[in-house]
Amino acid sequence: MGRLDDKVILITGAARGQGATEARQAAEHGAKVIVTDVLDDLGADVARYVDGDYHRLDVTSSGEWNTVVERIVADHGKLDGLVNNAGIFRHDTILDANEDNFHLITEINQYGVFNGMVAAAKVMREQNSGSIVNISSVAGMRGQRSVAYVASKWAVRGMTKSAAAQLGQFNIRVNSVHPGAIETDMLFDLGTETIDRLVGAVPMGRSAKPEEVGNVVMFLLSEESSYVNGAEIVVDGALIAS
Repeated sequence: MGRLDDKVILITGAARGQGATEARQAAEHGAKVIVTDVLDDLGADVARYVDGDYHRLDVTSSGEWNTVVERIVADHGKLDGLVNNAGIFRHDTILDANEDNFHLITEINQYGVFNGMVAAAKVMREQNSGSIVNISSVAGMRGQRSVAYVASKWAVRGMTKSAAAQLGQFNIRVNSVHPGAIETDMLFDLGTETIDRLVGAVPMGRSAKPEEVGNVVMFLLSEESSYVNGAEIVVDGALIAS
């Protein structure tokens, strides 16, 4: 028996990186996985690998969210879990701020999560159950140089708290996960010098595999976390504790 047997789980940004890892893990635990992304070829490959479904989804579009969720319910009769994983990063600081980048990051990282919670909550309320996992960052726990990214990830943290308080009465749990230095393209794109400096500040002395974040996400999607609601779980090797 898998911890996610018979559950229908939607994961955004699941064509590669952290999202693809979560899709594989969820399938291994028995879930029917709905892979969504705007990278159609890669997303379809992941869906085939996990024997799931692929749907193109621009998370900034509430209309596309409604269409995808309605399709999932039509095909599977329910939606048990949502992982709001899709996100982007830019280096912008206050001194070299780019307004277009700020809007883009806000649209995807913040508004995309909002859209997902709204669309999923409609279904989960009717079925009186569900788990929403919002992927934030350690940047949502303390200030960093990339101001737009930090703002978006703090927003995810705050929206998670608000949604958890409002949706708990419907047996819907909403929690946030805050990864640190995780071995995905988002980390590797920072460059060797920045990576060395970041990982060097981690008390555990290493970066993390995507599966180590995924393990936390699987816990939050499962019934093992049935009374965990409104939590923020940091997965960073004590980076921000030091």
